Amino acid sequence: MFSDKANKIFQTVIDKYHVVNTVDQSFENPYDRNTHLIEHLLYRKCWIDTVQWHYEDIIRDPQIDPVAALTLKRKIDASNQDRTDMVEFVDGYFLDQYSDVPIKDGATINTESPAWAVDRMSILALKIYHMNEEATRTDASPEHINACQKKLDILLEQRIDLSTALDQLLEDISKGNKYMKVYKQMKMYNDDELNPVLRALK
Repeated sequence: MFSDKANKIFQTVIDKYHVVNTVDQSFENPYDRNTHLIEHLLYRKCWIDTVQWHYEDIIRDPQIDPVAALTLKRKIDASNQDRTDMVEFVDGYFLDQYSDVPIKDGATINTESPAWAVDRMSILALKIYHMNEEATRTDASPEHINACQKKLDILLEQRIDLSTALDQLLEDISKGNKYMKVYKQMKMYNDDELNPVLRALK
C-alpha cells in the first residue's frame, strides 16, 4: 500500500532529524530523484515539515529577540512556499501515474487531491512523534502523561483512518472511479505583482 511506504519514510525522516535535532542541520536525500522519484519527494516533503515544526516551536518563545523573530518568520514563509511546491510535485507524480486511466461515466472528484492527504499524513507523523515524547516523559506528572497518552491513541487511530482513505482514493483513481485535478496554489502574498505592499516597493 502507498500509505505504508509514505508512513515509513516519514518516520525515517523524523528519526533522522532528531539525531542532531537542530533546524540548521544539513539535508541529504537518500533517494535518487531519477530512480526513486516518489520516495525522493516524500522524504523531502517530510523534512521540510519537520524543520518547520521546530521553527514554529522556536518562534513561540516569549523572550525571542524581535529581530531574530522577524528573520525566523521569513524562514517560515519560505518553508510554507516549499511545502506547497512539494505538494504540487507529488500531485504531478500521481497525475503522470494515472494519465492513461480511462475515466468512467459517473466518476467523481475528491474534496482534496492525493498529495494534500500526503501532506496531512506527514504532519500527523510529527504529531505522533512529539505526542509520544510527551506521553513517555519521566519528569512529567501522571496526569500529564495520561492526558498525552489519550491524545496519542487518537492520533494513531487518525493515522489508520487517513492512510486507509488515501489508499482507497488512489485505488479509485487507478480504476477510473474517481479523477483528480490539480489547482496550483495561487498564493498572492509572495508575488510582487499580486501583493500590493510588495508592488508598491517596485
